[in-house]
Amino acid sequence: MVTRKGWAVVLAFLSVFFISMAAHAMQEVRFGVLAKRGVPKAQKEWGPTARYLSEKLSINCVLVPLKFTEIEPALKNGQIHFLLANSAFYAELEKKYNLRAITTMINRKGDIALKEFGGVLFARNDSKIHGIADIRGKKMMCVKYSSFGGAQMVWHLLLDNGINPKRDCAAFVEGGTHDNVVMAVKAGKVDVGTVRSDTLERMEAEGKIKMSDFRIINPVADSYPFVHSTPLYPEWPVAACAITDPKLARDVAKALILLDYNHEP
Repeated sequence: MVTRKGWAVVLAFLSVFFISMAAHAMQEVRFGVLAKRGVPKAQKEWGPTARYLSEKLSINCVLVPLKFTEIEPALKNGQIHFLLANSAFYAELEKKYNLRAITTMINRKGDIALKEFGGVLFARNDSKIHGIADIRGKKMMCVKYSSFGGAQMVWHLLLDNGINPKRDCAAFVEGGTHDNVVMAVKAGKVDVGTVRSDTLERMEAEGKIKMSDFRIINPVADSYPFVHSTPLYPEWPVAACAITDPKLARDVAKALILLDYNHEP
């Protein structure tokens, strides 16, 4: 027989249990993502993933689009639990901020799963720039100097071919987003630009440009379905941050791995 005191203990235990469960269900998890094409585009592209994680794990997953310059401060100040950014950011910040890669993004082209990406060097189709050597003395735009696919890959390619864009180009400037670089080249504001692979194809699909308006410099002929000028590198990793509970990191990793291939990003 359970005494009145016993029932009180049981009820107290259940109250604590359900309060704890409710708190867990309302846990806010901040998912940082590099906004390579701007904040509105990142919200549109990655909002469905945040909603999926919220529903799958009974948490409040908040998407946090980050500009290139906002990633390190967000890590330093413990503002995000997870980070999705290019592999150069991960390599640079992994040890400094105790990042832990939990899975890797898989891009897609139709039904083809892609685990790599590259950099694209391009000019207007009516440009006199036909090869890498022609870039010397021209105005060049990258996304950000810290952008792996939108700067560093092609930068390395140019250095390998004897061109230092900061020294040998008439100008080497940042556009801020991939779209800005493409539109600057299209408008003739700069002579040549570089963005990550898949950018031109996605912008054409959105009706913003025509691929035929541009010439790919140093095109690589292989089976990769997006135009590119550089070797291919591993796709973006999803990393758990130092403040993230290991169990939560495992749960998020499992949920992302189980994400249906046809699900929105």
